[in-house]
Amino acid sequence: MKLIIGNKNYSSWSLRPWLAARASGQVFEEIRIPLFTEGSRERILQHSPSGKVPCLIDHGVAVWDSLAVCEYLAEKAPGLWPADSAARAVARAISAEMHSSFQDLRQAMPMNIRKDYTGKGHTPAVDANIARIEAIWNDCRARFGTKANAGGPYLFGAFSIADAMYGPICFRFKTYGVQPAGAAGEYLAAMLAHPAMQEWEAAARAESESIPAEDLYG
Repeated sequence: MKLIIGNKNYSSWSLRPWLAARASGQVFEEIRIPLFTEGSRERILQHSPSGKVPCLIDHGVAVWDSLAVCEYLAEKAPGLWPADSAARAVARAISAEMHSSFQDLRQAMPMNIRKDYTGKGHTPAVDANIARIEAIWNDCRARFGTKANAGGPYLFGAFSIADAMYGPICFRFKTYGVQPAGAAGEYLAAMLAHPAMQEWEAAARAESESIPAEDLYG
């Protein structure tokens, strides 16, 4: 099994299936291709039919798109989704919402782990995205993620694909100094302390490539 990813500092879409793959327990080879460099698209096309990352290769089967990769991994490790049907439905819904929404936040607050952009990127539309994300986190923790229900610090107790999908948001909140209150803030702290998140962050900080279009604020 191989997972093709981009720069760890910038590629939020790569982070999501990487976290799911780590949580699945599957052994995989990581192939990192720095984005927007000479020959990078050609290298990616050697693996990914879409010419984009991420892409999972498993015994000749190529799976591209972050959520599709996560679903593929969940077939091998069913514990990546909550066992309870109601919780699983909500987990899928908020994962799909993350996959398709929050465009204002994505554009104004791109993932950039090495930077400190505290206070940057705020607009009314971005703040509305942030408020919606905080509401999702608070709701999931209250309904599904409390110790009484599931026994873990993540959205549905145990780490799931939903957490993998929101992992890049956690790094964004750290970079831009967004500090949710209450359960959402506790969840953010738990995610940033997750060993796989810390491993990814350390690797991102060790990278030397720079993508000027993503370094929005200097």
